[in-house]
Amino acid sequence: MTTPPLARLAPVTLAEVIDRAALQCRVDRKYVITVDELPHLLDHLTPYARVLDIEGERTFRYESVYFDTPCLASYHCAAYRRRRRFKVRTRTYLDSAQCWLEVKISGARGRVTKHRLPYRAEDRSTVRSGRGFVNDVLDQEAILTDLAARLFDPVLVTTYRRATLLLPATASRVTIDTGLTWQDGDRALRLPGIAVVETKTSSAPSLADRALWQRGTRPVRISKYATGLAALRLDLPDVPWRRTLRRHFRTVPSSALPELTVPHRSEQEASCA
Repeated sequence: MTTPPLARLAPVTLAEVIDRAALQCRVDRKYVITVDELPHLLDHLTPYARVLDIEGERTFRYESVYFDTPCLASYHCAAYRRRRRFKVRTRTYLDSAQCWLEVKISGARGRVTKHRLPYRAEDRSTVRSGRGFVNDVLDQEAILTDLAARLFDPVLVTTYRRATLLLPATASRVTIDTGLTWQDGDRALRLPGIAVVETKTSSAPSLADRALWQRGTRPVRISKYATGLAALRLDLPDVPWRRTLRRHFRTVPSSALPELTVPHRSEQEASCA
């Protein structure tokens, strides 16, 4: 992402972002726009927003490793819109080498609760040392109650660059992710021309939401885990994200091959254990 629009925003420290808008329990709204549309959004937010600045840097490299059961229980719960869904991942801030093990719970009315545990970056491809934490959260949330089913393996790796904005008036956040890449074995998905904008609020829409709505941009269903995996594995059910897949996603078998459009897929059935 080009930096001049971000450079015009007032800075904010990480401590202040956490203090004023941690929002571990929140409502998320997600949008997919082109990178070329970002300057207009940032110009609109400049009088109201502050940008996370750490030692002069305003975009930061992220890596997430997503874990699922052998039958992809997390994925299928999302694909079939179960009332309560979960996601297990490690998130590594590559510029600082900080890492967290996270369990995200999605509940009624779009509410998202995130549980986090500090984690060793060298262990980010396994949940072995954090298994007790994951089990405690799933027990607390009464999700995946069959203990024998809680065998989590790495399924998908995503990388991207993120800018984080704070909207002090409403104690809300906006994240802007660019340079997105998904990796599933020898298959990769790269979307250099798009940005995923996510607003994180206590409930009411933020100024960023309203600015996007004014330009005719509406929230879309997109999950860095589920949508990416659906694009890479054409045998999986994809109904919640089909419109997003057809409009924005391309699959790339390897860096040497041209991009391929995602073909039409018929309805498929699976179970969420």
